[in-house]
Amino acid sequence: MKGEKRGILKEGVVTEALPATLFRVKLDDGAEIIAHLAGRLRLHYIRVMAGDRVRIEMSEYDATKGRIVHRLK
Repeated sequence: MKGEKRGILKEGVVTEALPATLFRVKLDDGAEIIAHLAGRLRLHYIRVMAGDRVRIEMSEYDATKGRIVHRLK
């Protein structure tokens, strides 16, 4: 989209599903963060479970939170 600003993209593995569509994700660099589902994943009822590999979009200001933008194969 025009003028859309994207955050930092990283990949990791979901280690735990928490209430309210929050997930604990262990990134490839070893850090653990809390991530929520992006709107597109909720809209299309994409299920994310523990053990799934995901792509995370993170803000450059807060490295402890992110949002899951893609579930990888």
